[in-house]
Order: sequence, then C-alpha cells, then structure tokens
Amino acid sequence: MTVFHFFNCAILTFGPHAVYYSATPLSEYDTLGTSVKSALVYLLTAIVKLVCLATFLKASENDSFDPYQELLKALIGFIDVAGLYFALTQLTHRNISQNHKFQAVGLGWAFADSVLHRLAPLWVGARGLEFTWDYILQGLEANANLVLSISLAALGSLMWLRKNKPKTLIPIIYACAGIVATMPSITSYLRSGLGWHFPKVVGFELFTSLVMAFISWQLFAACQRPSS
Repeated sequence: MTVFHFFNCAILTFGPHAVYYSATPLSEYDTLGTSVKSALVYLLTAIVKLVCLATFLKASENDSFDPYQELLKALIGFIDVAGLYFALTQLTHRNISQNHKFQAVGLGWAFADSVLHRLAPLWVGARGLEFTWDYILQGLEANANLVLSISLAALGSLMWLRKNKPKTLIPIIYACAGIVATMPSITSYLRSGLGWHFPKVVGFELFTSLVMAFISWQLFAACQRPSS
C-alpha cells in the first residue's frame, strides 16, 4: 500500500510534465534539449539563491511572519527571473518558434523545481506506514507551479523577445510577471502571516495559476495580432 501511494503521488507530481510535453507540439519539434538546458539553468539559479539566502537571512526561531525577512526573500527570488531571462535569450535553441521556445523553457524550469523540492520528501514520506494527504497536495502544488512557470516564461518572452508589442499592454505584462515571480512570498505570507493551512494555500495556488495562465494567454495572443 505504501509503495502504491508513493507511485500515485509521484505520477501526480511529475506526470503532468510528461503529458504536457507529449500532448503539445513540443514533442513534434524535438524541444527536449531546450527543456534540459533550462532545467540546468534552474539548478544553477537555485544554488545562487541558496547561497544568497544563507548569507543574508538569519535563522528564525519560530514560524512567525517577519516582513523584513520576507522582503529579502522576495528580492532574492527575483534571481529566478534573471535565470529565466538567460534561458530565454542566451541559450542556443534549435530553429523553433517563440511559442514553442517559452513552453519548452517553462516546462524544463518547472520539472527541475519539482525534482529539487519534492522528490526527496516524496521518497522519504510517501512510503511511510501512515497515509497522509500532504504528498497528494504537494503533487497538486507541483501542477500549479508548472502552470505558473510556463506563464512566467510566456510573459518573459513578451518582455524580452517581442519587440513590436502594443505599448498599452507593457505595464500589464510587467505587473503580471511581478505577481507570478513573487508567488513564493505571497504563499509564505498566507501560511505564516494569515495562518492558512496547507490545503487552502494549495487551492489558492491552483486558482491563481489558472487565472495567470488565462491572462498570459490573452496577452500573448494580443501581442501576436498585427498592429493596425
């Protein structure tokens, strides 16, 4: 039963990444190399973030919400944006369109995040004797992160690669990218500042990811329309 629970949680956590790759044109255009490269960039970015967190943040004796500490975390979190910028603009990609590029980069980014933050807890905890919903919720959280990562990559593609975008949409694009980039700090505030339980936080992440995906899709579509 414990092994069955582990495999169920693992499929829920990592399966959507494989489904997204195979069910979209990404597999037809062989963009796996781009996803792997972006995953490696994510791992390097995570190392830089870890060093910055260990250097500038002090260890907290309790789980209370500290605005100063959370502000530092949010600022350090923008290292992800820098890493995503590098993955989108500096890595050599095959001759793929902008649509497929940001999806491949976002997919690799999200998969690396899931492996780094969820594989070990899943392997240790989901095989325990006592059933718990926590690892199912972590799988749902990984799905929300997949959607948010692809949305952030789409917004980054509009910010850094799309030159002829409507000027009226530029503030909206940057505002949406800022919201997605600060989602870890927002969820941290919901947990520590407002005392939300994990299921409620995951529900918020799932809802927010769908909203941001819809907005990103609309912005991307609007920027692709020929200017009159």
